[in-house]
Amino acid sequence: MLSDNTKSYIKLNWIVFIWGFTAILGRLITLDALPLVWYRMLFAVFFIFLYNKYTKTSLKFPKKVILKFLVAGLVIALHWFTFFRAIKVSNVSITLACLSTGAFFASIIEPIFFKKKIIWYEIFFGLLVVVGLSIIFNVEGKYSEGIILALISAFLSASFAVINSRFVVNYEPKVISFYELLGGVLFFSLFLLGSSSFNASFFQITLNDFMYLLILSSVCTAYAFIASTSVMKYLSPYTVMLTINLEPIYGILLAVLIFKDKEHMSPTFYLGAFIILLTVILNAVVKAKYKTT
Repeated sequence: MLSDNTKSYIKLNWIVFIWGFTAILGRLITLDALPLVWYRMLFAVFFIFLYNKYTKTSLKFPKKVILKFLVAGLVIALHWFTFFRAIKVSNVSITLACLSTGAFFASIIEPIFFKKKIIWYEIFFGLLVVVGLSIIFNVEGKYSEGIILALISAFLSASFAVINSRFVVNYEPKVISFYELLGGVLFFSLFLLGSSSFNASFFQITLNDFMYLLILSSVCTAYAFIASTSVMKYLSPYTVMLTINLEPIYGILLAVLIFKDKEHMSPTFYLGAFIILLTVILNAVVKAKYKTT
């Protein structure tokens, strides 16, 4: 029989694989980035609401707390918008390679929010990431818009992680997630209403897109989020962090297998992506060493 730790590690890798598949679905769905994210959040809110009802989790909180969750939802909504937009204007490989810089944005943002001193090795690793990005920019200049959008997405993702690190201390993740996704839906709905984008064509979705959206919102969003919190009972934060760094690798490999020539990049691109991914992993290893010494 497998131990709880082993089962959790296998489960975590499965979750990370699912997250890697998110970019594939973003490429397969023919909707523009904005309606894609709106539908994703709307469906995910519904699924997480059902889960909270099933687990009899109370959603009653002070209005000030709920407002904070809703505003944080705008950050994750913008992260997803720039993420999927980057995929639309470039490809999965470019987007995921640049998204790997999120850990280093977090190392810059966190000291500002929590008034911590900047750590020397994070600066060093940050410079290595810049080297990797420079290589990608030089060889894939035609995807400059996608690269910039992906970097903005990485920054927003890091900001969201820092914000959420405060929330999870006092509140359940499934409740936080419900209100944050609801906030994203509300803010984007106001924008769509203001720009008169809610028209007949907005709600015309092909059967394929609808099926992909259901998978994206249920499996890749609601399920993956809830499942990722459950493995924390048995795995250390370091193990979880290191494993999550495999997401771009899974995503890029899947993209090459599924989209073939559309995702084949130059050898120099893969060198730049390798430098970024290796730096992210080394950063996690060094952090674990300094925390245990």
